[in-house]
Amino acid sequence: MSGLETQQVRASVFSPLARAVLDSFSEGVVVFDSDGRVVYANVHARTILRAVSNGDVEDAESLMPKLARLGGRVAPLRVGSLAVGEAVFLPAEAGSRSLADRERQAIADTLGKTGWRLAESAQMLGISRTTLWRRLKAYGIDRDRQSGWARGR
Repeated sequence: MSGLETQQVRASVFSPLARAVLDSFSEGVVVFDSDGRVVYANVHARTILRAVSNGDVEDAESLMPKLARLGGRVAPLRVGSLAVGEAVFLPAEAGSRSLADRERQAIADTLGKTGWRLAESAQMLGISRTTLWRRLKAYGIDRDRQSGWARGR
C-alpha cells in the first residue's frame, strides 16, 4: 500500500462531514496524529504533498520543514487539555470562506447528490437525521431555495 493510500485509510478517523468540511477549505490542511503521522490531507494539501514528497507520505519530522518553506503555519490539535496532534495550514487559494459556509456547502452538495433524501444524506455526512434537520434550520437551507422542492412533488 502506498503512502497516500495509507493516509486515506487513516482518514477514516474523521466523520464524512468533517472530511467534507476539510476538503472545502481553500487552503491546504494536513493533519498529523500525536506520533507525527499524516492522518488526513485535504484536496489542496494532497496536491502539495505529492509535489514535495514524490507521492510518499512522510512523517512530521521530515515533512514540517518542507511545509514551512511553503508558508505553512502549525496549530496544535487538542481535546480538552490532551494534545492529539497538529494541523498545518498551507497558503489559501483566493476566496477563503468561514467554517459555517463550508459546512453549509457540504450539506447542500450532499443533499443534491441524494436527491434530498435526508436519511441517506445524514448517513453520508456521518451525522444523525436530527442533527441534519438542526443544521438545515440553522443555515436556512430548504428545498424550495436549493433544489426546487415544489417542482419535485
